[in-house]
Amino acid sequence: MTAVFPYPTLFGDVESRVVSVSVDNRELPYAMISTVDRAVALHQAGRGVWDRARLRLSVSFPEAELRSGPWSDVVFLAVLAEKATNARTTAVLRPAADGTMQGTIELDSVSYLRRATLSVLVVATVEGVAGRLVGSAAQDWYVDLKASTPARQREIEIVEVDFKEGEQEWLRPYKESAWIVETTGDVPTVYLNTGAVEGLVETLGGSGGSPVERMMRDLVATQIAQSAWTAMFHTAISDLDTDEDGTPILPKGWRESVLRSMLPDVLPGRQPTDALYEIVERQAKGYGWAEIQTGVQFAAGRRSRATRNLTNAVRAVQNPEGTGGAR
Repeated sequence: MTAVFPYPTLFGDVESRVVSVSVDNRELPYAMISTVDRAVALHQAGRGVWDRARLRLSVSFPEAELRSGPWSDVVFLAVLAEKATNARTTAVLRPAADGTMQGTIELDSVSYLRRATLSVLVVATVEGVAGRLVGSAAQDWYVDLKASTPARQREIEIVEVDFKEGEQEWLRPYKESAWIVETTGDVPTVYLNTGAVEGLVETLGGSGGSPVERMMRDLVATQIAQSAWTAMFHTAISDLDTDEDGTPILPKGWRESVLRSMLPDVLPGRQPTDALYEIVERQAKGYGWAEIQTGVQFAAGRRSRATRNLTNAVRAVQNPEGTGGAR
């Protein structure tokens, strides 16, 4: 949903571009920047340990509209943020000779963990009120501290790690779990515990095999997918922005995709924006939440193909000499 503001905003496009990236004052190859995917990869920066990355930005905007519009004290802000760490850095962009706004923003390696989102906001004084948002870049950039090649965020990431013996200490309290779904970052991540169930990773990564092997692989994948969909939905509705009338705004990125996909099944017969408003209303007033949970289970089950895979498993048990069910 696009937010509606009770004051004039820019109609023309604001476009941002990362022009160059340096790490500890050394310029990175331009191959580490993808203008198509709007992503920057810092993992292969030429050194294993580094302190600070500096990104130089160029922003085009509807200059004539901005100049003639009812705005004053216009400021272009670059904002670098990561939800996983709650880190946030801002920088003011300045006018350049070519008619764009340009500037640099710095990323401190000790403050960011995995993947930061780079946004460009245009704020101004409107109708006597300072600091109002009047425009923003239509598409964010992503700065990935772990990736070796710049690529747009994936829908979900799979990480294989030993919860008990691995380097990620925060997973150790969950050492008896076969997997954990983590949704605080810009990419939802499923951590598969290589030390919990012997052969789990090999089973999920296999192909072909006997009907029983295929059945097992499909059932485990279904369970993981259902856990992931449920966790992603609850994360997506847990921290929503609202407009000035209090109407919830659909978030960006994977959270928007999850909500648009699941809301028609969570609350059938409603438009996504109406369904989202009702969910927020029920959260606030404390009624009908059990019905929402039933809808979430149903929606997650549909997307993980739980019924189909369970049907195949039952057929495989009933007919062990057969093929394990239609696929």
